[in-house]
Amino acid sequence: MKLLRSFQYQVFLIPIMFFYTVFTIYPLIKSFLFSLTNFNGYSKEYDFVGLTNYVKIFKDAAIISGISYTLLFAISTTILTTLLAIVLALVLDRNFYTKNIHRAIFFFPSIPSGLILAYVWGFILSPIASGVLNNVLHTLFGAGPQPWLSDPMLAKMSTILVAVWAGAGWHAVLYLAFLQGISKDYYEAASIDGANRWQQIRSITLPLLAPAMTISVMLLLTGGLKVFEIPFALTKGGPGFETHTITQVIVLRGISEVQFGLASAMSIVFFLIVLALTYFQVTVMQRREEKML
Repeated sequence: MKLLRSFQYQVFLIPIMFFYTVFTIYPLIKSFLFSLTNFNGYSKEYDFVGLTNYVKIFKDAAIISGISYTLLFAISTTILTTLLAIVLALVLDRNFYTKNIHRAIFFFPSIPSGLILAYVWGFILSPIASGVLNNVLHTLFGAGPQPWLSDPMLAKMSTILVAVWAGAGWHAVLYLAFLQGISKDYYEAASIDGANRWQQIRSITLPLLAPAMTISVMLLLTGGLKVFEIPFALTKGGPGFETHTITQVIVLRGISEVQFGLASAMSIVFFLIVLALTYFQVTVMQRREEKML
């Protein structure tokens, strides 16, 4: 009877497994097979080239730049967004009259498309004198126009800060949900023992936020690794290849330059990088949870 009941439940997994296989497993296997060929995406005739495409990856300056910038973007946005989101959550968790309005305001940037937000920020950060930020700086301080999106270092910083601004509110709400699940009894007991606000945050809040941090960091890291729209809309990958993401390079090589085999090889390498980093991050964060709880 138990076996039959278990089988009845597992039947409902068949449609899920079917669609997961068709839309995830099969394309992944197909991409790996294409990565071993010189397929251009159009012709039905192509040849087996072995690991040639994988060798080309590490000889292409645009690809190397894309990988390095993507890693910088993912790690930087993860760290900065996590710090800002936790602080915002702690502030928004306090009981004040307009707390719901403030929560809505901080959450709003995560609602519009990242592409739309990036185009708006592109207008604000325009490196010419009529750019909004340059105009404000000139009016207030008499400063000349700054190359926010045309200088390599400033362009990287700008794309990262825009992504942090867009994502901090959403992750703050995630932390806020976990904060509201923490019993007030812990803080009352800590206050009786003479613990100040910082000691309560360090000894009670942060340890109990460990599960939320694991989820948030995983989402931020994977989202940062596969980012496309914000750097593309702000800088088009420039200046040069300085803000080229790996996803931009894959699209460029596969579609614009009809090197589908090379793009497939890049996708496989990118998949392995994301898999390795995500596994490492989740493993480390789960061990941290076990120690802190």
